[in-house]
Order: sequence, then structure tokens, then C-alpha cells
Amino acid sequence: MHFTKISDLYEFEGRPAPENPLLGLVQFNSCSQALRNKEVSYNFFTICCKKLESGEFWYGKTKYDSDKGFMYFFKPRQMLTIHDVVIKEPGFTIYIHEDYLMGHPLYSEIKKYSFFDYEINEALHLSPREKEVMWSLFHKMETEYHNNPDEFSKSIILSHLDSMLKYAQRFYKRQFIDRKPLSGITITKFNECLNAYFEKREAEEMGLPTVNYMASQLHLSPKYLSDLLKQETGKTALELIHLYVISEAKNMLVAGEQSISEIAYRLGFDNPPYFSRLFKKEVGMSPKKYKNQLLN
Repeated sequence: MHFTKISDLYEFEGRPAPENPLLGLVQFNSCSQALRNKEVSYNFFTICCKKLESGEFWYGKTKYDSDKGFMYFFKPRQMLTIHDVVIKEPGFTIYIHEDYLMGHPLYSEIKKYSFFDYEINEALHLSPREKEVMWSLFHKMETEYHNNPDEFSKSIILSHLDSMLKYAQRFYKRQFIDRKPLSGITITKFNECLNAYFEKREAEEMGLPTVNYMASQLHLSPKYLSDLLKQETGKTALELIHLYVISEAKNMLVAGEQSISEIAYRLGFDNPPYFSRLFKKEVGMSPKKYKNQLLN
């Protein structure tokens, strides 16, 4: 089921029409009746905070561990599959159509929040204090939403939404720090995956490993993988791939058995000049100069 309008979703769920067709705020209590199997997607941004008693959420082919409370962020046209979900405690959902953001800085800024591209198993796990912060902001939005609208209403609501997104970014950073042992394992696996890729000489056939490829091998979304590695190492996934490739290139140049073009093709570059530019950017000199320096 794909819902292009918030009002269509409200009608499907048996709710009264939203007070604003471009903005929906829903607060729900614990629910003993299971939400049966269904696949849904929306034509608007969705922010949801809930805890499950049982059942499963699937995002694409990824299953979410449903015994924890979480907060998730969906951008338009993402697919969510629900299997026999029972809500354990009160929660809330915010639906925001992109048109509601027009004329406000959030119209551009909301697209910069990478957690809208995270997989659902990478959802934000809130501490009790963090949950209080998010509920407080939701209640402020709700109060303004149900007041008689005036020229300030939209600006006030979006200021609270802006704060919620900024807090989410802060809380995700805390989550990365709390899970450092996990991220350490991820970085180890990341390097192991790179080693295997080049040892099997897959680069010659498939080209340079992409962030999407690395993320799929580690069962993470590309944005989450990069943010996790950035928090742990200070480098994004793409930067780490480039550093690995340059390290391999240095080793091959030291061996002196292959030409620069042969090394470029061996490492997955279709264009040797691009390899030379990347090498110079990372090392500060061209591969030729680096090789000559070693020989001298």
C-alpha cells in the first residue's frame, strides 16, 4: 500500500481527517491487537517512536530486532513490512509532507540528515532521558497543532521539529560511542572484506569496491556504515577504501614489477589518469615520482 496523501492514510486507519493536510501528528497507546502483515510506503517524511511487545518490522530484506524501543526516520517512498506487530507502550508518529517545509530552511536541511537513509535495524535506541526529550518536543508540536492556527503556527511547529532532528543526531552519536566494541568489529570486518576483494582479484573484473558493495557485505546501509566508521576512525567508508587502495598501490610500486597503468587496472581503475590523480591527492606526489624516489 502506498499513500500519497496523509489524509488517505488517516482515512484508511479510520481516523478523522488531519487538521492540516500536509502535517499529521498521531499519538497512540499500547495495542493488544496485532497489526497483521502488510507492506506500506508513504509519499511524505515519517518519524515514529514506539516499543514493540511482539512481532517484526522488515525494512527491505532486513529484519528489525523488535524487543527494543526505537525511533525511526523514513524519507518518502521507503517500503516497510509489518508482521503481527503488537505495541507495548504509548508512542507517536509524525507525518510531514515535503510541501509543508517549503519556504523554511528545513526544506533543504531535512535531506542532509543521513539517518533518514538508515536501515530500520539501525534505528535510534533512546535512553529514558532521551525519550523524555523527544516526547516533550512532540507535545509542544501537538499543542501548537491543535491551537487556532495563525501566522506563527507553522514556524513554531517546525522549530520544534528542527530541534527533534538535531537531538536525534546528537543521540545517534551517543549510540555510536556506546557501541564502540560493535563498531570495532565492524571496522575489522570492513578491512577483512577489502582484503578478500583484492586477494581474489575481483577488482580487475568488477572495478573499485563501492561503499554500497561494502555495506551489503556487512549487512548495513551505506549511510550508517559511513557514519559508524566516521565516528570510530574519523574517516568515511569511501575515504577508507581510497586509503586501502593507495596503500596497495604503494606496495606494488615498491615491488617495481608492474607499470603504473598495470597497477591501476589491477586495483580496479578503468582510467589510469584518475588513479594518478587520487594517488597524488593522498600522497602528495604522482605515482611516477613516488616510484622514482624509491628507486633513487
